[in-house]
Amino acid sequence: MSEAAEQTVRTPARLKITEIFYSLQGEARNVGLPTVFVRLTGCPLRCCYCDTAYAFSGGEWMDIASIIDEIKKYKTMHVTVTGGEPLAQKNCIDLLEQLCDLGYDVSLETSGAIPVDNVDKRVVKILDIKTPGSEEESKNKFENFEFLNAEDQVKFVICDENDYLWSKQVMAQNQLDDKCEVLFSPCHGELEAASLADWVLRDQLNVRFQFQLHKHLWGDKPGV
Repeated sequence: MSEAAEQTVRTPARLKITEIFYSLQGEARNVGLPTVFVRLTGCPLRCCYCDTAYAFSGGEWMDIASIIDEIKKYKTMHVTVTGGEPLAQKNCIDLLEQLCDLGYDVSLETSGAIPVDNVDKRVVKILDIKTPGSEEESKNKFENFEFLNAEDQVKFVICDENDYLWSKQVMAQNQLDDKCEVLFSPCHGELEAASLADWVLRDQLNVRFQFQLHKHLWGDKPGV
């Protein structure tokens, strides 16, 4: 084996990381639980309401072993891998698998714009479907619905009533509430939470209404 080939074999898998932090889970099924968040750098989307644009670039390269060492500093078994768009980095798949092997309760926050078929089945996938109000509706890969299981969740961030009606239609056409839990979330600063709650109750939807707990506690600052 050549020296160059040996170096390639020995190079550990790396990921570009924006931040690793410990906070309360602010959304989805595990809301309120102390969680370690691993935020990967980079995203192919530019949603108009994005609150993590600081993760589009920059970051620090870390090998997976170092990432896991950082996670182990915190006394929780809940880990959320997020972004940006974490699946934009191919080594994210390896990180997820290794965390599951270590017994962590792992969730993945993904835009749904990248295939999820090779994500470890032990990972809870939180698929954030892009509504028209996001201005990235065209990036949705609805074929990802085929790879959902009962533990996964589909989230719609809703900016206005048009988004709400669109989300209802997508949910019904794909029978999403039969596949997994569906989350309806008001876009922070765009739609009053009470308005969305009223629509959900009026139409008796089989969804979980939610809003971003961490923003109500700490605002829009990073690392919370």
